[in-house]
Amino acid sequence: MKIQTDGRKVRGEKRRAEIIEAALRVIERDGVAGVTHRTVAAEAGVPTTSTTYHFSSLDDLLVATLISCARDMATEVYWMIDRARSRGSRGAEEVAGLLAEALGPRRGRTMAEYELYLLAARKPELRPAARRWLDVLTSMVRHDDEVAFRVFLAGIDGLLIQGLIDDEPPSAEELRPVVDYLLKPR
Repeated sequence: MKIQTDGRKVRGEKRRAEIIEAALRVIERDGVAGVTHRTVAAEAGVPTTSTTYHFSSLDDLLVATLISCARDMATEVYWMIDRARSRGSRGAEEVAGLLAEALGPRRGRTMAEYELYLLAARKPELRPAARRWLDVLTSMVRHDDEVAFRVFLAGIDGLLIQGLIDDEPPSAEELRPVVDYLLKPR
């Protein structure tokens, strides 16, 4: 029996994803303060009614954007962990490379993600979405020491924030010793 897909639903999901990507681009360019239904619609090249149809409030759009970022980051981290394990690596080289990419070529996206993440401190309705990426990471990474794992995550956050305010982004080679230290068994 052949299962038929509803073309409208597929198009709707595609449009929703395009709007979320447009919201991220607006945040990269103008910060969270620049996000309105109108600016996101213009960035996505869709009518404003399309953004309000998919996201009745700006908070709904910001939550969806934050969840999308968490999902994308989790996917990227999953494959990084998989590559490291397949090479018998503890992951320091892979994590340092991921950080260098986030602070170099993807700097704008990283800033946008952190701006969304920090917005959750002011908007309680965003907090579950902000915590989601930590939950996903915790579920993907095997660790015996909860405290050491939290120190590792806090260290990574610190490296990213410090890297975002540096004039020149650090290279993977510069980040590697710090990441290696964070990964050392305690």
